[in-house]
Amino acid sequence: AVNAAIAVADERLDTIGKIKPSEATFDNTIGALDDLAFDLSLVANRTYMLKETSENAEHRAQATEAIKQFDEWAVGLDYREDVYRVVKAYADSSPRLSGEAKRLLEQTLRDYRRAGLHLAKAERDEVEQLRKQLSAATTEFSTNITNAKKDLKFTQAQLEGLPESFLEQVKTGDDEYTLQANVTFHYLNVMRSAKPEATRKRISGERKRLAREKNIPLLKTVLQLRANIAAKLGYKTWADYKCEVKMASDGTTAREFLMNLKRGLEPKWQSELGQFNTLKRRETGDPDATLKMWDAFYYMNLLKKEKYSVDTEQLRVFFPYEQTLHGMFRVYERIFGLKIVASTAPYKWNDQVTLHLVYDAVTGNPLGALYLDMFPRDGKFNHFAMFPLISGKRLPDGAYQRPTVALICNFPTPGNDKPSLLSHDNVETLFHEFGHALHGILTQTKYTRFAGTSVPRDFVEAPSQMLENWIWDKTVLDTFAADYRDSSKKIPEAVIAKLKEAKKATIARHYRGQLSYGLVDLTLHSLTVDEARIVDPIALSNQITEAVYLKPQENTSFVGYFGHLMGYDAGYYGYAWADSISADMATVFENAPDRYFDSTAGQRLRREIYEVGDSRDVSESIEKFLGRPRSLTPFLQDLGILDE
Repeated sequence: AVNAAIAVADERLDTIGKIKPSEATFDNTIGALDDLAFDLSLVANRTYMLKETSENAEHRAQATEAIKQFDEWAVGLDYREDVYRVVKAYADSSPRLSGEAKRLLEQTLRDYRRAGLHLAKAERDEVEQLRKQLSAATTEFSTNITNAKKDLKFTQAQLEGLPESFLEQVKTGDDEYTLQANVTFHYLNVMRSAKPEATRKRISGERKRLAREKNIPLLKTVLQLRANIAAKLGYKTWADYKCEVKMASDGTTAREFLMNLKRGLEPKWQSELGQFNTLKRRETGDPDATLKMWDAFYYMNLLKKEKYSVDTEQLRVFFPYEQTLHGMFRVYERIFGLKIVASTAPYKWNDQVTLHLVYDAVTGNPLGALYLDMFPRDGKFNHFAMFPLISGKRLPDGAYQRPTVALICNFPTPGNDKPSLLSHDNVETLFHEFGHALHGILTQTKYTRFAGTSVPRDFVEAPSQMLENWIWDKTVLDTFAADYRDSSKKIPEAVIAKLKEAKKATIARHYRGQLSYGLVDLTLHSLTVDEARIVDPIALSNQITEAVYLKPQENTSFVGYFGHLMGYDAGYYGYAWADSISADMATVFENAPDRYFDSTAGQRLRREIYEVGDSRDVSESIEKFLGRPRSLTPFLQDLGILDE
């Protein structure tokens, strides 16, 4: 399918390339390229899904090869001189454009500049070759992460503290339990709940060594290629190149944002660290014990249990998967004016997959389709993400192509006689990822280029982060969170208050961890060509991690398993950046008459953020939604850096 799509695309590009400059119009150049991007995305998205979800290892390998081939071809797309000449001729004819069309032309020209089309041919060819090498190396790095596995056997005593329900799932013999360091929910369960320090240390070490042999040399190659490409295109660093098209606009701005946050959090972080150390000294009986990298989640959990009587495990009974999913649907239906209906999937890549259709509640018009693939299995993508399948777009015949998206998640597997019980964190993730799904589905943009989540990477998380607030609110939770064994039992108000206190109590730990990732990412991508040639990524990342967060475990190299370095390069800062925007956006609901159920605020979010995507500058969209310029104050108050 990929080969066929490429062949057809080449023919269409030839057609554009043969247009006489005097006959170039918007529709036969810029518009035609957007149509082509849409058609290609249909094939690429499906292939990518297959690579990440197929149970068949051979199919996954074929899809990986096809994606590699497609990505390499796609790099060449930017270097079609014949097409560029026609586009440039059209742009030079001073066309009178406005709105989305004007923006599409500007961004197409910017793409060509960022690809180096303004360079002399020899230099341009060199950049193209470097980009193709980079594309192959990044795909390989990510594939190595997906394929990395490590089985670890433990006895029951070594897993003391873990819930019975979890142990049942991983029991493989008489007093033998097999956990996989690469399965996120195995890893996190141990890190949060296993009492023996040696067990936590072991799984943490193994996880941070996954894919190391293959990926550290690859990472060095990638960093050199990126530094070289940036320099040849006239940028100081790869971080500057990547940030140019984001809200931050350059690497320095992104870095300053993180460093200011690091400084602001210092007093709170030292205070939290003191509490963790006290707990560890009491727990271990060692008066000199200090918090280690493999202790953070465990003592954070213990602090929440003891100081705030929050036992996150005990909350799972309130969140059986089906009940929670449909409860969330009702909440979002109410706010955004939607109707979400289960449907029979005409095609599914696994028996577990379900399909839901989304309609406008008032007009009854279809808005989009949503596939859900929610539980872990061998060979499947092991995190939580929204994957676009069909983008929104105004088609040449005037009809509107409604989008299809998929949520790929790894929630706890249902037991034989027990439903899948979600943790409060899981529910937060579900609300977050569904926010991305809505961003994709509710789009109304004319062009594929601007549809759905195609917004700057340092903004894309903001609407979803904002929706996480919903599950900290008693009124919202009461609409669906109930003990699956006795639906009259709701989560008590006092527990929710304690949950919020507990979240604030360890918020500096969360952000210092995030900042360490963000600063590692930005530093690795702020190297000059000479620095990239000699850098030791393990030593550099460990040094930053120790300065910002905690000393890394000996003989580990988390950067080899840090997947964000590929698709989110010089972009990890975007999580905290987006948090700062989401805290501000949340005030619109918090100050509204019906708070988190306020449909006027919901319709504003739908209209000013979701529907417009990237068809206008997101700073303008944010201000239109807020009804005022944006402010950092709500975020700094959330962090306890500023008083409320």
